[in-house]
Amino acid sequence: MKLPEEEGSQSPAWASRCGGGGAVSAAHVEAVIEVRQRASGSLGGDAVEKANSGHPGLPMGCAPIGHVLFDEIMRYNPKNPYWFNRDRFVLSAGHGCMLHYALLHLAGYDSVKEEDLKAFRQWGSRTPGHPENFETPGIEVTTGPLGQGVANAVGLALAEKHLAARFNKPDNEVIDHYTYCILGDGCQMEGVSNEACSLAGHWGLGKLIAFYDDNHISIDGDTEIAFTEDVTARFEALGWHTIWVKNGNTGYDEIRAAIKEAKAVTDKPTLIKVTTTIGYGSPNKANSYSVHGSALGAKEVDATRLNLGWDHEAFHVPEEVKRHWSRHVPEGADVETEWNAKFAEYEKKYKEEAAELKKIITGELPAGWEKALPTYTPESPADATRNLSQQCLNALATVLPGFIGGSADLASSNMTLLKMFGNFQKETPEERNLRFGVREHGMGAICNGIALHSPGLIPYCATFFVFTDYMRAAMRISALSEAGVIYVMTHDSIGLGEDGPTHQPIEHLVSFRAMPNILMLRPADGTETAGAYKVAVLNRKRPSVLALSRQKLPQLPGTSIEGVEKGGYIISDNSSGNKPDLILMSTGSELEIAAKAADELRKEGKEVRVISFVSWELFEEQSEEYKESVLPSGVEARVSIEAGSTLGWEKYVGKKGKAIGIDRFGSSAPAGKIYKEFGLTVENVVASAKAL
Repeated sequence: MKLPEEEGSQSPAWASRCGGGGAVSAAHVEAVIEVRQRASGSLGGDAVEKANSGHPGLPMGCAPIGHVLFDEIMRYNPKNPYWFNRDRFVLSAGHGCMLHYALLHLAGYDSVKEEDLKAFRQWGSRTPGHPENFETPGIEVTTGPLGQGVANAVGLALAEKHLAARFNKPDNEVIDHYTYCILGDGCQMEGVSNEACSLAGHWGLGKLIAFYDDNHISIDGDTEIAFTEDVTARFEALGWHTIWVKNGNTGYDEIRAAIKEAKAVTDKPTLIKVTTTIGYGSPNKANSYSVHGSALGAKEVDATRLNLGWDHEAFHVPEEVKRHWSRHVPEGADVETEWNAKFAEYEKKYKEEAAELKKIITGELPAGWEKALPTYTPESPADATRNLSQQCLNALATVLPGFIGGSADLASSNMTLLKMFGNFQKETPEERNLRFGVREHGMGAICNGIALHSPGLIPYCATFFVFTDYMRAAMRISALSEAGVIYVMTHDSIGLGEDGPTHQPIEHLVSFRAMPNILMLRPADGTETAGAYKVAVLNRKRPSVLALSRQKLPQLPGTSIEGVEKGGYIISDNSSGNKPDLILMSTGSELEIAAKAADELRKEGKEVRVISFVSWELFEEQSEEYKESVLPSGVEARVSIEAGSTLGWEKYVGKKGKAIGIDRFGSSAPAGKIYKEFGLTVENVVASAKAL
């Protein structure tokens, strides 16, 4: 490959891309050309071609944006991808992940070696088909479902603004980093992006800079067939600053100028619309849907190499380019060292704040934090578990410095307000109550970003349990990306009453029990609610869903926090050994019914065990000996009671047992009437037990 002459006709253009003005070294020119072509036609194209799977179009079209960000703008340390004050980058259009992997590789991240690029999309690879934060250090969040990434970026930017407002001092701004994001037309079309970006504008997240890859192509073809809105006008209406880079293919100076302008606007997030050509460099497939989601093919790869003047073999990075990019390793180390010194000075002057911030950075929980959880006895008054949840939330907020959250316009009904704090708003970002408005999906995705910003940030969010349907995609990404969000879901059953079947969850418990790496907890009283929060706080790499009642429930004898931690445990048993006549098992508001039914059966001389099955997932993690001690295989007379789908209970009641539940939609009536009509009564449980 020949370099352009510094005094030749190409020289001014390449010089301007490298920083502008005057002569530029051959190595620097080579680096710019290399990045432009290597991240697209070479590294990106080679990996996709080798895997015969992937999306080469975005890496080829967005290479200039990626180059300017990773080579010139962003602050990061390749040898410590988790350095706290690094700039964050999110590729919301996650199908173009080879751009991100190529840039990490060039920048010197150990997580993406040449062999990792060659293993793109293969079993056990650190370069999976969409970015995964738990697989590849340097990837901040897991993206793939379109729109999730930019919503995560809003959460990352919120976290930065919140922590900066709480901890920065006039003489030491120890928290100061940006969140950058690339999103495409698909992200723009998905509603979750609008929900999150509306909030970003309202909150004034000035350190959020998003690049809109405006290439007019989606999988089905030109976006003219379905997407013709004025995106810039919409974002301006959402409260964003907007800029248009008209030449995204070679306009390096335009991109640099846009970033400079975006950084100067501190009271608004910025959308930089960059008009690009998808598959730039491909002579036959550029600017077409055919380059979006499939390999170019060997013939077109060769034609692209020829078109771009690239004459190196696959996956080869010339020494000049390696030398150019190698500076990011020592520079990144220096940037972190400077910050460490800055933090050391901060720690000397502001010991209490530094100690609190350290816990947020490291994820270390304060000693004895769980002692703050409220305690209850059978003599404590009956109450809805949503009210008991609020007591737990407010108790935890006093001892956990990273505890932050809110509700989707239902705080007064979900009972999620932190009474000792105000509202996080544009002018009060130090506060901890997040007002998400009626935006469940955006809320969940934003909380994922908060959780993945710092190990010690513990976000919670709330709505009615039935409306998890509106944010299930974000909750699934929570589970996949190991983001320990706490989902506070109230109105957990037909017990909410008159609102009727649109608001009464039926299949929701079993649906989350089917989802990997998520804890589904349905506590029955105050003690179990406190136990559920203890479990949720301790599980920082998997989310928790707490299903909480609207109706009042008694504080039951026999419940315990220790029992909740095991998922399923005995709350009462009058048998002489480990083989009762009958086992009754239940969760949440129906545990009271099971306990009362057991009392009636015991009056007739029966030996009855009652089990609280607050979390199936935790129970399955216990030893076989423990599970057998709670649910002995020799006892076949078993009845489960739960105000939801019976699907899944067959595992615990066995072939000869009985699952009492609801396998149809609910109804509009007072809660007591609905429970009676669906057979969720002491009388029906007793009758079902006797029939066994």
